[in-house]
Amino acid sequence: MFSKKRAFMATAAAAGAALVLAGCAGGSGSASPDATPTLDPDEKVTLNMSFWGNDVRADLYNQVIDAFEEQYPNITVNTSFLDFPSYWEKRQTEAAGGGLPDVMQFDYSYLRQYSENGLLLDLNPYLGNIIETDPLPQNILDIGVVNDQTTAIPTSTNAWGLFTNPKLLETVGVDDFEGGTWEDYTDWMSEVTDAGAGSIYGGTDYTGRIQNFEVQQRAKGEDLFTEDGEPNFTEKDLKAFWEQGQDIRDGIGIPQQTLEEIKPLSGFDAGKTASELTWDNFGAGYLANLGEGYTELNLVAPPITEEGAKDLYLKPSMLEAVSAKTKHPEAAATLVNFLINSPESGEIFGTNRGLPASETALEAANLDPIAQQIKDYEASITDRLGDAPPVPINGYGTLEQKFLEIGQELGYGTISVDDAVSQFFSEMDTVINQ
Repeated sequence: MFSKKRAFMATAAAAGAALVLAGCAGGSGSASPDATPTLDPDEKVTLNMSFWGNDVRADLYNQVIDAFEEQYPNITVNTSFLDFPSYWEKRQTEAAGGGLPDVMQFDYSYLRQYSENGLLLDLNPYLGNIIETDPLPQNILDIGVVNDQTTAIPTSTNAWGLFTNPKLLETVGVDDFEGGTWEDYTDWMSEVTDAGAGSIYGGTDYTGRIQNFEVQQRAKGEDLFTEDGEPNFTEKDLKAFWEQGQDIRDGIGIPQQTLEEIKPLSGFDAGKTASELTWDNFGAGYLANLGEGYTELNLVAPPITEEGAKDLYLKPSMLEAVSAKTKHPEAAATLVNFLINSPESGEIFGTNRGLPASETALEAANLDPIAQQIKDYEASITDRLGDAPPVPINGYGTLEQKFLEIGQELGYGTISVDDAVSQFFSEMDTVINQ
């Protein structure tokens, strides 16, 4: 059951249930296209709202909901939360049974699946009236659009970046990476590894992450997948990318066996590599894992594939969405607006959900040094920011994991690049045509 203003950790839904989401939606939640939606301040409404997270995030949500209910006394919000895997197991069970929460914290990788199966409310009728759009740049609003319908609004953003560890670099006596091409970055990693003498490495094989392949493809003006969900790269493209990592796998990068031994930490937050390419909101977690004596990290733009290319983009670290079956779409849209745009939300959440996407929320947020660094970083890469790619295809998470697993096999030397390419394209064909 839901408990008002006290989010609880629910029991995970039974795993392994085969769920078919198509045709589970419907209902009368959509607003009339001929009417401007408005909230009736006298109608007593109860909304169910769900999110993934932990006790810290739950407490923040409770504070925000308290502020929301003070401003909208006719609306009561019941909240619940789970860890990330259990959260999506429960959503899939609810989707099959037609009982999604009114408002949901949402992940980008599931947006197309739920949107195309009619499970999420089209928020277009609420934009500009109930949901304020002035504080949200158009490229942020566009992130939540699937097939011309706005089915989610980003709460926060992140971007791909390069973290470096100034303390480790001082230890080995190597200057920070000053930017340049991917080849320049590999040369810099080699310099760090040589100076580290087997205890500190320059970095990890970057060709093990599909995001680095994406950055290089976008530099050529090509997203990984088209709007229609078709691959936008060839076997030749992928082979050339994985071949870039051969020198790194041959001794420049941290050995794959060492990475296995230090899991769940990466080489970077285990203090064994001086750099890591990843999403910029990982900084706080890195510092926490590195522990005492580490007070700062450097954050710079990824290597350049082609000068002037719009190869980077802002990605939503999470979004808010509304069930297509909600009986109270105006109230649900009002809650979404408050969670994203209100100063109260910005002040209370800070950067717990990522750097606030809304200008009003961001202005109210008290940014700690690492959050301020992320804000400054995203401002510094404006010239490299292009439009976000199409919403991830159904099964993108599976492909991302397969890419990572193949990268690990390449690191161990148990598979050739040609076989790696064949494996990935075979998996991709299965995912797209399932």
